[in-house]
Amino acid sequence: MKPVLDYLAQNDARFVADLCTYARFPSVSAQSQHAADLHAAAQWLADRALGLGLSTTVHATAGNPIIVAKTPNVPGAPTYLVYGHYDVQPPEPFELWKSPPFEPRIVGRQVFARGISDNKGQHLAHLNTVEAYLKTGTPLPCNLTFLIEGEEEVGSTQLYEFLPKHKAELACDAVVISDNGIPSLLHPALTYALRGIVALEVQIDGPNRDLHSGLFGGTVENPAMALCQLLARLRDDKGRILVPGLYDDVRKLSAYERKQIAALPFSAEQYRKLTGSRQLFGEAGFTAEEQRTARPTLEINGLTSGYQGQGSKTIIPSWARAKLTIRLVPDQKPRAVAAAVVKQLKKLCPPTVKLTITQGHGGEPYLVSPSGPLAQAALRAMSAGFGHPALIMREGGSIPIVSAFKKHLKADTLLLGMALPDDNAHSPNEKFDLDAYAGGMRMAAHLWQELPRAAK
Repeated sequence: MKPVLDYLAQNDARFVADLCTYARFPSVSAQSQHAADLHAAAQWLADRALGLGLSTTVHATAGNPIIVAKTPNVPGAPTYLVYGHYDVQPPEPFELWKSPPFEPRIVGRQVFARGISDNKGQHLAHLNTVEAYLKTGTPLPCNLTFLIEGEEEVGSTQLYEFLPKHKAELACDAVVISDNGIPSLLHPALTYALRGIVALEVQIDGPNRDLHSGLFGGTVENPAMALCQLLARLRDDKGRILVPGLYDDVRKLSAYERKQIAALPFSAEQYRKLTGSRQLFGEAGFTAEEQRTARPTLEINGLTSGYQGQGSKTIIPSWARAKLTIRLVPDQKPRAVAAAVVKQLKKLCPPTVKLTITQGHGGEPYLVSPSGPLAQAALRAMSAGFGHPALIMREGGSIPIVSAFKKHLKADTLLLGMALPDDNAHSPNEKFDLDAYAGGMRMAAHLWQELPRAAK
């Protein structure tokens, strides 16, 4: 192991230079004018993998290429898949950047560029570690497959089609994703759970046209009022969702989990200031960190009806509409939760209006046992790589591809992030901390030792 770690340290400057070269590609998947840039970024990464001796294929798709690169085969050894994406978010608004988004700017141990943290730097760290193994002649005790796509920021359409067709080629014992974050360099963490999601659109239709509120008010149900009253009955004043059966499958937090969550460097007051809220609000009986990562929520994402222009227009609107999302936690099922919410809406809707519910996208919540051998091996690797005890954490958001890996590859995923909370992913002045980059490489070096031991 020492030769690998020494190689990483000795080549730190070159690895930073490579990172900057990679970040210069304006590989924006949401903008068609960058199609050539996306292909160029994919080819650069593929050439780098080929140069290290990895068996590398650039798969053409109806969209952007998918790269599959494999380390030299170790017969009988376990196989792990490393996932990442070379596409990036649009950089606009340009005027808020302190330097051009695709001209990396180094300030101390920070590098500023679009996509440098999300996700180019994080998966490049894994590839650098493989280089350290291969160049020093240190045997890898496992097989590694890199799966790098170019459409993560626009929904991964091609990858969802690719997975079932190539599941034999991608077969693995576990998936490793570094496309998320850690609380700080002093608090490396394994993200062991993600929330799922259910999206609904609710429409209330009343009269067949907007009506004069003076001539008709008091005799005709107002769809906007009816919708507001309907939605208000879905949650109580203590933050609990009032949908029968919704909490039936929620897996309770263990004492170990709550202790680990409490150890995270989370300040409720700083969090409140960050949000700009007068005070925090959430389900009673849980901390703010537990509320935002480990409990179901029901949110109104959009609400519209009636006249929205300047001044007043005294009408009873003919319709009202709301967009809702419900965040799910292990072991809730999207279909069951959607059905329960729809049933309750139908039950509460007054007979004076027509209710229409349209179901949108959904995604499963995810959990890998924090006390299982895979998670514990990852925690040891995180601790060794960053030099501080690693914690476990949950994320409040959703990463749908994790469920796809579970479905098609039958493999659990380890979320081992390197990004810091102030890295500005998706925002102007995105950055990547070079100490996190180096720590991530050391973490990966230990990971490929720890995971095979845990598999025995």
